[in-house]
Amino acid sequence: MSITRRTVARSARILGVATATAAIALGASGNALACNINEFSAEAKCDGDKGVITVTDVDPAGIPATVSVFLENNGADVKKVGEQVVKGTREGTTITFAEDWQPNAEYRIHVKAASYVDEDITPNLKTPSTACKTEDTPAPTPTPTPSDAPSTPAEEPGTPTPSAPDSPSPAGNVPSNAPSPAAGAGDSNLAETGSNSNTPIIAGVAVALVAIGGGAVFFGMRRRGAGNGR
Repeated sequence: MSITRRTVARSARILGVATATAAIALGASGNALACNINEFSAEAKCDGDKGVITVTDVDPAGIPATVSVFLENNGADVKKVGEQVVKGTREGTTITFAEDWQPNAEYRIHVKAASYVDEDITPNLKTPSTACKTEDTPAPTPTPTPSDAPSTPAEEPGTPTPSAPDSPSPAGNVPSNAPSPAAGAGDSNLAETGSNSNTPIIAGVAVALVAIGGGAVFFGMRRRGAGNGR
C-alpha cells in the first residue's frame, strides 16, 4: 500500500496540531509553577518580649521575590518597616522583619518577582490584640500598722521634775524644838529602802525648819528676859 501526498500532508497537519497543543499545555503548566502571590503568607509573632513580622514563600520554582512591609493607618502608608529578598522552596522559606508592633495594628505586605507578580498579600496583616510585653503592675504601698506610728519621745535625762510647793504652816503655830514628822521613822525607812526619790530634799527641808524653829524660840526667850529685866 503506497502512501499518497494527501496522507503525508494530513499526518503532518495532525502532528503540528498536537505539538502546538503540547506547547500551550507546557506553557500553562510553567506559568502555574512560577511565582504566585498565593504562595506568600505573613504573620505577626513575638520573639521574647519583642514583636516581629514573618513572611513565608512556598514557591517551588525558587524565583527571587522582593518583599516590602508597610505600617498602615486609615488606608495609607505610615512608614516602611523594611524590605528583603526571598527565594521560596517547596517546604517554604521564611524571612523576618523586626517590628515592635502594637495590638490591632495593620500592615501591608507587597511582593514583586520579575514579571510574575507585583501585588499585595490580601487581606492586610492584622496584629493580635495582645502586646508581646505587658506593663509591670506597681506594687501596692503597704499600710502602716500601729507599731509603725511615731511614739511619744521620752524625757531627756537631767530634765528637772517640778515638785509640789511647800504648804505654809498654819497661822499661830509656834515652831518648837521637836523634830519634824518628816524626819520620823517612816521617812527614814523610805530613805533606806529607796522607795522615794525625794527623800533627801524632804530631809533637808525638815532640818531647815528645825533650825528656824530653834532660832525663833531662842530669840523669843531672850526678848522675854529683856522685858522682865525692866
